[in-house]
Amino acid sequence: MDLFIKLAMLIVFFGVMVFIGLYCRRHATDVNGFVLGGRSVGPWLTAFAYGTSYFSAVVFVGYAGQFGWKYGIAATWAGLGNAFLGSLLAWAVLGRRTRIMTQHLDSATMPEFFGKRFDSKALKLCASVIIFIFLIPYTASLYNGLSRLFGMAFDIDYSVCVIVMAVLTGIYVIAGGYMATAINDFIQGVIMIFGITAVIAAVLHEQGGFLQALNSLAAVSDESVSSAPGVFASFFGPDPVGLLGVVILTSLGTWGLPQMVQKFYAIKSESAISKGMIISTVFAVIVAGGSYFLGGFGRLYSGQVDVAANGYDSIVPTMLSGLPTILIAVVVILVLSASMSTLSSLVLASSSTLTLDFIKGNIIKEMDEKRQVRWMRSLIVVFILISVVLALVQYKSNVTFIAQLMGVSWGALAGAFLAPFLYGLYWKRTTKAACWVSFLFSTVVMLANIFFRSSFPALIQSPINAGAMCMLAGLVLVPLVSLLTKAPEKETVEHVFACYNKTVTVSVKDSIGEQNN
Repeated sequence: MDLFIKLAMLIVFFGVMVFIGLYCRRHATDVNGFVLGGRSVGPWLTAFAYGTSYFSAVVFVGYAGQFGWKYGIAATWAGLGNAFLGSLLAWAVLGRRTRIMTQHLDSATMPEFFGKRFDSKALKLCASVIIFIFLIPYTASLYNGLSRLFGMAFDIDYSVCVIVMAVLTGIYVIAGGYMATAINDFIQGVIMIFGITAVIAAVLHEQGGFLQALNSLAAVSDESVSSAPGVFASFFGPDPVGLLGVVILTSLGTWGLPQMVQKFYAIKSESAISKGMIISTVFAVIVAGGSYFLGGFGRLYSGQVDVAANGYDSIVPTMLSGLPTILIAVVVILVLSASMSTLSSLVLASSSTLTLDFIKGNIIKEMDEKRQVRWMRSLIVVFILISVVLALVQYKSNVTFIAQLMGVSWGALAGAFLAPFLYGLYWKRTTKAACWVSFLFSTVVMLANIFFRSSFPALIQSPINAGAMCMLAGLVLVPLVSLLTKAPEKETVEHVFACYNKTVTVSVKDSIGEQNN
């Protein structure tokens, strides 16, 4: 009976996802519709698409487990950072200007933005290659956390979990494009909100309530981490500096990730941005804050989990294994929702970038709208296949943990793109050379961190801290190099920034009416 309940919920979930994908085919007949939903997506869909692309099994299983174990209840700061720095501030600073300038430049992807903003085809090609290389490890990391929960709930082989998730995600993305992804993201986001709330309540109840759980956590000690009493229940935990690196990487990183920023391209209007900003922030407080808060109690299960043998990724599944059947089914669907929404966002960003910025005009000189959409759909299949193969290889060889895969990917992408994109939106003096320096610095550092980690200073041997360092370094390097290199052509820059200077004229009657409202 228990297995029947779990399978029934999964079948309904998958059926709805595929139906929406097929229903949205009419929105995906051209490039603008397939990649951006016709730039007509409302605030609720955009906010949930942003949030569900942000948080996946990497956060719920990988990061919550690893950082909850390392920092205790203080790991909740990472979730709050995601909400206020990674969501609220990102929308406030990037949302409006991104929407206006990308429409003015007619750019559908981040590489295309760089190419047109800085009048450089080479920059566009380089950005598309960086995205292709570093988004793939991230997609592979999504499957691992999901497989742990499926194994706990159903005792299903890891390979089956990976293939089923990949096939079903591919169906609705290939069929319906961005609009199908956005609608499914909304449904998946609602599931995530109710799921994380129910799971936290159940786990705390199992530990005797919040205060009892906190007291039990205060009694936990680990001399290898800290000799301070009650450190895992303290405000900043045993390692505030390391925790700050996590907050920076997982929060500031969204500002430079192509699959996140692209959500601003598609929103319907400027007025929808302010609504989306609030919705996205509340979503992040509940989902991210809740995930890290839950992970903070992982040490209470130290007698049931062997971190040395099974890794940090086994902590959260162990915490949830004793829950009632219906809640385990909810958890599986919660993490499935988070992973499928992020995977769909990643493969759509990868396929559109490679098609529009690399293949079109370079390998294939003439591509009409229908041919471009066919190429994107084909590449979605390719990217999903590559990510599945990497996920299986990574699992069999036990190469690295979820958080490390994500750290390398986020560090390279956000480190390369954050500063050039941010300054490019606001500062006319930003130069092409500064973009190149930012691209090269972060990709070289993160690749070196993979292969020569032991040669790095102790503080940045972790890909998490190395990624955070790359982002902060870019914010200094871009303005510095821009001031030291030749300024861009005035005529080009004025054309780019003309979109912010448009004046809208209304009649006196309309103006008074607007004021009265």
